[in-house]
Amino acid sequence: MTLSEIRNILNDEDIMLTKSLGQTFMHDQNQLRKIVALAKLAPDDSVIEIGPGLGPLTGMLLEIVGHVTAIETDRRLIKLLEGRLGQRENLTLQHADALKIVRKTEFDWSGHKLVANLPYSIASPLLIDLAESPCRPRAMIVTLQLEVVLRILAKPATKEYGVLTLLIGLHYTIGKWFTIPRGSFYPEPNVDSGCIELLRRETPLLPPELCPVFKNIVKRVFAERRKKMMKLLKRDWPEAAVEEAFSAIGLDETIRAERVTIEQFAELTQRLSRAEIYE
Repeated sequence: MTLSEIRNILNDEDIMLTKSLGQTFMHDQNQLRKIVALAKLAPDDSVIEIGPGLGPLTGMLLEIVGHVTAIETDRRLIKLLEGRLGQRENLTLQHADALKIVRKTEFDWSGHKLVANLPYSIASPLLIDLAESPCRPRAMIVTLQLEVVLRILAKPATKEYGVLTLLIGLHYTIGKWFTIPRGSFYPEPNVDSGCIELLRRETPLLPPELCPVFKNIVKRVFAERRKKMMKLLKRDWPEAAVEEAFSAIGLDETIRAERVTIEQFAELTQRLSRAEIYE
C-alpha cells in the first residue's frame, strides 16, 4: 500500500485520523518487508497483529502464515479491513481494545507471535502487560517509538535503563532491531521509530510467584533513582534483611538502581522474598 493509496482511501472514506489513538500508518514497502523478515515467519505460525490500521502489514502476513488475528479498536478501520481482506480464510478481525483483552487475560498468546506496528499511545503499557501475562507470546516483533526501543535495549549505568528495560527483560531476551525513519509513516510523526525482536526466555529468571515482588522492587527504586537503593528498600523490608541481601550479592550499600543488573535484581528478589515482613 503506497502513500498515495493511503491518502486516497482516507479521503474517499472521509476518515479523520484520531491523534489520541496514535494512528499513523506505515507506507514504506521496504520497511514492511524488513519487519516481516525479522519475524522469521513460517506457514504454520499463528500471528497476532495489534493496530493493523489499513492493513499494509496484515496483507504481507497473510501471504506467509497459517493464521492472523488482527485486533483493531477503530470501527471505521475494521469496516475498511473487512472490505479489503475480509475474504481471506486465514484472517480473524477483532474489533476490540487490545489493552483490555490483555488485562482480562481473554486470550492465550503463548503459541503466537506478535507482529505489529503498535500504536504509540499504548505501546509501553501493552508490552509490559503482555510480558507479565502467564500466556505471553513466544516472540514479539514490534515497531515502537525509537525512544522506547532504546529504553528496552538499555544497559546498566545509562540514563535509558529503568523500569521498562527490566520488566520486559525479566521475560524476554533481545534479538535484532533496526531504525525506521519517520518519513516511512503517514501522517509523518515527530520522531523516528524502531522495530525490535523480543524472544520469550526459555529459562525464566524467576518463578511466577516472585515476579510481582521483582516488579515492586524495581518500581520502588526507580521512582527515586538518584537515591541510594538500600535506603529505599528499607521502607518495605526489614533493615537487617536488606543489608544481608546486599552483602550476599556483593552490592555496595551506596549503589543506585541504575547500576544494578537484571540478574542482580532477580537475586535480590529471591533473597528479600524470604524476609518475614513485606508491606
